Amino acid sequence: MIQIKCPHCRTGLKVDEGKLPRGIDTFKCPKCKNLVPISILSLKDGDGFSVSDQTLLVRKGLVGAGRLTVIADENTPEQTLYLQEGMSIIGRKSSNPSQATICILTSDRTMSREHICIEIKKDARGAYKHYLSDHNSKNHTLYNNNYLENGEVVVLNNDDEIVIGHTILRFNE
Repeated sequence: MIQIKCPHCRTGLKVDEGKLPRGIDTFKCPKCKNLVPISILSLKDGDGFSVSDQTLLVRKGLVGAGRLTVIADENTPEQTLYLQEGMSIIGRKSSNPSQATICILTSDRTMSREHICIEIKKDARGAYKHYLSDHNSKNHTLYNNNYLENGEVVVLNNDDEIVIGHTILRFNE
């Protein structure tokens, strides 16, 4: 069972990923009846986790809204996190409740459960702008080899590198 929030009505949902049929990319929210876009990623043995067939539910992004690629290491499998317009809080997946809207599956304990915030807005020409800030994490955030200061907000560009804890993320538009 995993917990997600409907992107339309923000209702908390518990999803048994083992019961999702293969090949689906949406399901209806039981409360608001809007379609919730999904992507199912499988983790295989050898990823450093004791669970052999765990799946993640990841929101599909809007065209042009950008994505983060989690670079695989000994603590973290490769993952693709699709971004959507609005505010996203990104951090370590945990069994404890958090405000994170995008969770990274990792055993990297230096990553906070609510580590960074990415806000996506459209500019006057209709193009997406991506704004990154640290979300008061304990171990701070590196952006292109520079630490983000408290309250500092930077505009993300294609191929920027973000380090949260010991985990490297690559941003792409």
